[in-house]
Amino acid sequence: MVHWTAEEKAAITSVWQKVNVEHDGHDALGRLLIVYPWTQRYFSNFGNLSNSAAVAGNAKVQAHGKKVLSAVGNAISHIDSVKSSLQQLSKIHATELFVDPENFKRFGGVLVIVLGAKLGTAFTPKVQAAWEKFIAVLVDGLSQGYN
Repeated sequence: MVHWTAEEKAAITSVWQKVNVEHDGHDALGRLLIVYPWTQRYFSNFGNLSNSAAVAGNAKVQAHGKKVLSAVGNAISHIDSVKSSLQQLSKIHATELFVDPENFKRFGGVLVIVLGAKLGTAFTPKVQAAWEKFIAVLVDGLSQGYN
């Protein structure tokens, strides 16, 4: 079990209140698909992802980005039991979608970049540290179905 300080919880939830799951989810998933183009193989039914403009304008990327960030929000709402809250989602990614769990780390890194860009100087090193810790817990929770 992870120990969260009150300061860490406050940093995570205060940032999350500023997140627009539709816009920021699209940005984060789009960045993942552009920066790590091999991740596109999991989204073969999304149509044209051949370049940055195609990814940015893709409605399926936008919808799935929103879905992913909604799941992140759910994990935040269960911050004291992230791993158990992600059990079913992890199982689906492991046994049905066959997603390489390294991609959870990649997405987490991209999400931190998106949040930092969005918040600017408000995304202090302490806030980033809390988010990096949360992302590590999130990745661990999403990876549990692979064991």
